[in-house]
Amino acid sequence: MLEKQSQYPQNQLTDSEYFIYCLEAVQDVETNIITETQESLEHLVLNFGIASIYNTCDTIEGLEDCLNSLVLDDHNFKDYEIIYLVMPGEANSICLNDYYYSLQEIAERFEGRLIGKILHFSNAKILDLDEEEAQYFLDITGAKAISGYGNTYNGISSTNLDKAFFNLFNEDDNLVDVVEELHQRYYAICKLLDFRLYY
Repeated sequence: MLEKQSQYPQNQLTDSEYFIYCLEAVQDVETNIITETQESLEHLVLNFGIASIYNTCDTIEGLEDCLNSLVLDDHNFKDYEIIYLVMPGEANSICLNDYYYSLQEIAERFEGRLIGKILHFSNAKILDLDEEEAQYFLDITGAKAISGYGNTYNGISSTNLDKAFFNLFNEDDNLVDVVEELHQRYYAICKLLDFRLYY
């Protein structure tokens, strides 16, 4: 099942140079509830002028349909620099309705279709890749980078740090500079959640 929800009406989109495409794993896409992620995205547009599209998925096919419709049907796809994934999983996998899919499998499904994108995982899952796994994903998909956290939720959501990361990226598109600035401004929480970047 696929549910496409545009987060904001077109006339509310700002002159931001980039947009965030968010895909959140849910138990059932038919259930319509406002999540913490949606509230966070609303905060981003209201306070920082960063617009986003929000979708949910509950199967790997749903994830594929969402990303395919973004890549193939959305003529603004080039403006989406960050694909924000809010889904549980383990070090090198995501979990959708109790099924685990490795990032290698995901890379193969999106071969050559994520060119120049940054995939950012919330700390709903830890992100722990060895150099070979990260390089494989980047090479196969064409993505610019993968970022996320080495420490799991443990009662502390990465939502606020995610927003800070997106806002810094809105101000400066040099990835290394952004990550350095993020660590300078939010050192304690970066350390606590173990912010990671593979590029």
